[in-house]
Parts: sequence; C-alpha cells; structure tokens
Amino acid sequence: MYPGILRLNWWHEEELGKLEKNKIVLHYLDGKLLKGFTWDFFPNKDHFHFFTMENTSDTPVKVSVKELKAIFTVRDFNGNPQYKERREFLEGEVVTGTKLEATFTDGEVMVGTTLGYSPKRQGFYIFPADPKSNNIKVYASCSAVAKVRYL
Repeated sequence: MYPGILRLNWWHEEELGKLEKNKIVLHYLDGKLLKGFTWDFFPNKDHFHFFTMENTSDTPVKVSVKELKAIFTVRDFNGNPQYKERREFLEGEVVTGTKLEATFTDGEVMVGTTLGYSPKRQGFYIFPADPKSNNIKVYASCSAVAKVRYL
C-alpha cells in the first residue's frame, strides 16, 4: 500500500473492528434464512452488506432489501427454542412508540411497537412486546406485510 492512499476495501478487518456490528438473521421472501452480521444497514437504503457468521473477514455479500421479508436483529443466533414469547402488552406497561400487530404475507404475526409505520415506505421497525424476546428489533419489509393493526 502506498502512503497517503486510502484503503478502498471498507470491509477490511481492521476497519470493521472499529464499527459496531449487528447480529442479524435475514428472512427472505422465499423462506431462506441466513445468519450473520452487518455494519451498514440503513432503513432508507435499498441494499446493504452482509457477512455470514462463519466468514466475517471475507468479502461481504450485497443484499437487496426488496428480496427480504424482514431483518431480525438478535441477541443470540440460537435463541431459546423452549421460550414462549409474550405477544401482548401487560396492563400498565410503559412503552415507547405506537403499539401494533403486524401480520406478514406468510402468516407470521408480530406484536410490538413502532416509531414510524407508513405503507409508503420500504419498511419499518418493530420492537417486540416481550422485552425478553431474542429479537431486539425487526425491520419488516412493507411488501411482506399483509396487515397492520394498531392496538
């Protein structure tokens, strides 16, 4: 490398170590699931870069948001299969945002809050009603949501 020349491979391991990585599970519209990391997902962009959990230092895959049902930001890739997630709000529970129930075109139902749903946007965040959920937040693609009901 020549002095004074910036490294153009933004995904270089040294640079990645300085950025906050998000553990995510990609749910594609066709049912495929991929687990890994991203450093550059933004809800107003139509693509982002993704590293599988096995290959965080390899060249990333460019992911088109239009191909996705949702992006699940998770605490743990395995979760707890025995845990039964709460799908309602407790009486008197203080929440931030608007309570809603989102039904996906594949029949999956999520209950949580959002800070800004608009069917005219590419997608929106859902924060699960259950604070012990393995999902921290979910970016739902509007094209994959059949119905939104405010609670």
